[in-house]
Order: sequence, then C-alpha cells, then structure tokens
Amino acid sequence: MTRPVLYLIACAAGPAQHVDDGVRMAQAAGWDTCLILSPTAARWWGTRLAELEALTGHPVRHRYAMPGESGGLPKADAMLVAPLTTTSACKWAAGITDTVALGIPAEAVHLGVPVVAAPFWSTALGAQPAVDRAVATLREQGVRVVFAPGEPHQPKQGNGAAFPWDRLLEEVRLDPV
Repeated sequence: MTRPVLYLIACAAGPAQHVDDGVRMAQAAGWDTCLILSPTAARWWGTRLAELEALTGHPVRHRYAMPGESGGLPKADAMLVAPLTTTSACKWAAGITDTVALGIPAEAVHLGVPVVAAPFWSTALGAQPAVDRAVATLREQGVRVVFAPGEPHQPKQGNGAAFPWDRLLEEVRLDPV
C-alpha cells in the first residue's frame, strides 16, 4: 500500500532548525514526507541538506526548478507549512510566490490539496496590521491556519526546539476542510 505524500514546508524561523524532528514524526504517522525549505532555512542547514535528503528519501527543494528540470517529488496529498513566518504569510497572502516554499502551497490550495499553516512568530511582529490581514486572507483561500499553544510568543522567547510537530501533524487531513 502506498503511503500518502506530505509536503512539509519550513520557512526561516527557529523550528526550521529542528525540521528533521518534524520529518521523523510525519514518517512515524504514516506519511511519505517530502521537505521544502525557504532559501534562508536551506542556508541554515547548509552542508547538512544531504542528511535531510537521506532522511526523506527525496530531494530537498529550496529553489524553483530550471526550465526542463524535474522537481523530483511525488505529487502531494497534503501540505504542512511549518513554521510559517510573518514575512512568508504576508507575501503568500499578497500572491507573491518568489520562493518555491511559497509557490507550491499557494498553488496547491487552489487545486484542492489540503494545506495547513502553523505560524511561529513573536507578538511584536504579529502586531503589524498586515499580519492579521494575511492570516484572514489565507483562511479565506482555504488554508487551515493553526496557532500552536503559546503562539505567537513573546519577543526573543520562541522555543524552536519545543515546536509541537506532532500536534500540528494531527491537524493535517487528506480531505480539504
């Protein structure tokens, strides 16, 4: 039996440094897990990207493919964008898909693929009026935006190592809500 495919998409916030934990938890929950990173999150992993590729068994995407080049990933059954930053939320909601980490879920939600987004940002960044508007816009488009307990966190108090990957994976469903 083929396992359902989950795209785990991580933007550059503290939990992206621990995305391997999220991959392992998704795999334990029965997902064939593909990993997509924002360009900055990919830089954080640097020369260790090969570890993530070995873990997932798939290429780790962090840039758009060149014309004629394959992305190398199976079709997604669902997506979890976690962590989602304020910058990425605002860009995504505005239709700015200049990174593969934004372009893939922005398109997928309009193709009927279930997409869950889990913000990780401080109350100071979240206080920007554009952030609430972005969250509302993403929800209007069909994205399930789920704030983990303690999010948003106080400035300089976010704990990326304690990101609740397991709880957020429970929010991912194979049927759009």
